[in-house]
Amino acid sequence: MPTDPVALTAELIRCPSVTPEEGGALTLLAERLAAAGFECHRADRGGVANLFARWGARDAARRFGFNGHTDVVPVGDAGAWSVPPFGAERRDGQLWGRGATDMKSGVAAFAAAAIDFVTETPPEDGAVILAITGDEEGPAVDGTAALLDWMAAQGESMSVCLVGEPTSRERLGDTVKIGRRGSLSAFFTVTGRQGHSAYPHRARNPLPALVRLMDRLASARLDEGTEHFDPSTLAVVTIDTGNPATNVIPAQGRATVNIRFNDRHTGESLTRWLESEAAEVAAAFGVEIAIEVKRSGEAFLTPPGALSELVTRAVEAETGVRPELSTSGGTSDARFVKDHCAVVEFGLTGRTMHQVDEHVPEAEVTALKAIYRRILRDYFG
Repeated sequence: MPTDPVALTAELIRCPSVTPEEGGALTLLAERLAAAGFECHRADRGGVANLFARWGARDAARRFGFNGHTDVVPVGDAGAWSVPPFGAERRDGQLWGRGATDMKSGVAAFAAAAIDFVTETPPEDGAVILAITGDEEGPAVDGTAALLDWMAAQGESMSVCLVGEPTSRERLGDTVKIGRRGSLSAFFTVTGRQGHSAYPHRARNPLPALVRLMDRLASARLDEGTEHFDPSTLAVVTIDTGNPATNVIPAQGRATVNIRFNDRHTGESLTRWLESEAAEVAAAFGVEIAIEVKRSGEAFLTPPGALSELVTRAVEAETGVRPELSTSGGTSDARFVKDHCAVVEFGLTGRTMHQVDEHVPEAEVTALKAIYRRILRDYFG
């Protein structure tokens, strides 16, 4: 009997797996996959639960991988929900609950497709791998990165990988992600000398320097975009002094910027640019400027080719929609997988992800399973 991806999604939603809690979601998947002949292992690290499952031989000639996550963001104000966040209610053709869109439905769809595929049409000299983490919505230090480290230590590998994040914008099938922009945040602390606002010559106000620096950074045109990426962007996200007094010049001011960058840059090259800009402003105003940079991921691209065409053909065959190849959006765990093998992303529409009353059309989940099943058939065919 075919595996019902909507029912499986509902079971996963009932697992309260708010990052970093496992909530029973990976245990449930391991049981279902093991019953279908998958060899399952936990690759937990740092208090984070991760699941590796493989059907077929470790050294099979072709090893198709799926990657996804079962952790979800917090529900926020539970009283604002019209349904229980972990109740998995089904009504009016919709499935409701935290993770319905992002991304328990995607995990359920590729797990159901994989189970049915290896049960009904097992490939010769092929392996199907599922790498599922419980830490994508959190720090992501011990999630997919830990899974890939575990795989390397165990001699496990994927030939190609599909990440099941919700990539479609307006309708299922309109977008396949072949890369992602890089992301970094830079934290600036400008230090001067505190003093009385009536005697500014006796102080060294850090705020004019801070504002000048933020203006220079926000006004900079980083690039004009590349063949597959939009222009890079820099946003000033906060400026803070913590000064409640109107007659005191503060000793310090702080600000943070976030940069989303394309493949014309690296985190290192942008850090050097930020340091150079800060040094010029510091010298001009006679203040000290310290910078701390945190990189979430580098820009990457899987050039259009065999893998993106495989996914595109399957999507078009099942939906009648020819998807656009895109690099838009934020970061995803594909930023880790790209160092392991060729990777693309494809999944549901993400209209309600992270929102109150998150929900997904049941028909989309069923259709997504069909697309994943066709991808497996065509890859091993």
